[in-house]
Amino acid sequence: MRTASEKDLFTRVHLDGPLFSGVVLLCALGLIVLYSASGESSEVVLRQAMRMLLGLVAMCAIAHINPGRLARWAPLFYGAGMALLIAVFLFGTGRGAHRWLEMGFIRFQPSEIMKLAVPLTVAWFLSDKVLPPTVSTVAIVLMLIAIPGAFVIEQPDLGTAILIMMGGLLVLFFAGLAWRWTAIAAAVSVVCAPIGWYLMHDYQRQRIITLLDPTQDPLGSGYHIIQATIAVGSGGLSGKGWLNGTQSHLEFLPERATDFIFAVYCEEFGLLGVVVLLAAYSLILARGLTIAFYAQDIFGRLVAASLTFTLFIYVFVNMGMVTGQLPVVGVPLPLISYGGTSIVTLMTGFGILMSIQTHRRFIVES
Repeated sequence: MRTASEKDLFTRVHLDGPLFSGVVLLCALGLIVLYSASGESSEVVLRQAMRMLLGLVAMCAIAHINPGRLARWAPLFYGAGMALLIAVFLFGTGRGAHRWLEMGFIRFQPSEIMKLAVPLTVAWFLSDKVLPPTVSTVAIVLMLIAIPGAFVIEQPDLGTAILIMMGGLLVLFFAGLAWRWTAIAAAVSVVCAPIGWYLMHDYQRQRIITLLDPTQDPLGSGYHIIQATIAVGSGGLSGKGWLNGTQSHLEFLPERATDFIFAVYCEEFGLLGVVVLLAAYSLILARGLTIAFYAQDIFGRLVAASLTFTLFIYVFVNMGMVTGQLPVVGVPLPLISYGGTSIVTLMTGFGILMSIQTHRRFIVES
């Protein structure tokens, strides 16, 4: 293996070359398609670029922090996130759903913070425990996961709540949770599904019904899925060309710059463009799994694996939603969809992966 003096330039500045390359490629693709999806608005693209720059700064700053320090800070991070969720519960703003905090010059969504705080805290809690975890340990972990999840569901924001809880559950899974407990949990979920259906809001139940048959209300609840699938299918092999997407430019496609930007991308760049996009995501996912595999402590291994699979869930859910294979749950496409808090959160997660990788102890070959 290499000595510290033999590390490449990226490692010396605590950046991981393959991961950084994948992130930059996705950012570039995101800005290109956003320009078209926003109606060729330079202002929107500039705002997005500034948010990406802020995210890159956060990524580089986090990458310089030793993973051991991140582990010690995790419970404080969790506590701060919970305080913000309580503030949202009491003073949150938003149209219909109260998901945002207004703090003078800044408006942000605290639930995004918990996407990192929950897996970090669960990994910190498990890092000095006997693994596979005991029943009492699992019970405490489930409580750490359920409390923020319940607050986010109350906003209501079921999609974000699922992502937050999945981040924590993935840590528990990679900690060696017995398959029988996973099977029992799946069985309980199936049995409790009718109760969950009853507890859902009307619009959430309607999304599931629309998924099964969007044509029952083509100008109402089914409009998003129908128009998105038309855009995806009309792209063909090579697409209609950049700025030539009719579904977006003739304003048939709703939320075309945010949750449904993948439909714009498919229409303009076609199957070949989607292959490039998936290759960029695959590069990041493969690198994240490699970092998890070679992590030198339990905390780093659990966090890296959880963050990597959470990114996969992001991509899978958004693309499944846009193509009509999953219900519409308001999950953005990572680094492609327009947004602020989510981009900074994602970049911070990549910074954590880089910290785990670049702070590895290198052993001198004899």
